[in-house]
Amino acid sequence: MAKYNKSRKTWRYTEEFKAKAVQLSLLDNVQVKEVADTLDIHPFMLSRWRKEFREGKIVADKRKKVTSIKQDKKEIDRVKRLNIPR
Repeated sequence: MAKYNKSRKTWRYTEEFKAKAVQLSLLDNVQVKEVADTLDIHPFMLSRWRKEFREGKIVADKRKKVTSIKQDKKEIDRVKRLNIPR
C-alpha cells in the first residue's frame, strides 16, 4: 500500500455557504450536479448537505441576509450556456 508523506487538505465550508448551495439546488429546473459543478464541490457532498438541511442540521441564519438566490441562478444559467467541459 502506498504511503502518504503529506497530509491531505480538508476543506471546511461555512454554514452560510452550505445553506446557500442547498437553496440553489432546490430551485426549479436546476440539477444538483449543475450546482455542484458551479460551486466546485462534489455532487455527493451537496446531496449530503441537502439531507442535513432536511434534518435541520444545517440552518440558514435568519438574521443575515443570504445573497440573492436569483443572481446565483443567473450565474448557473450562464455556466450552462457556456457549456465548458471540465
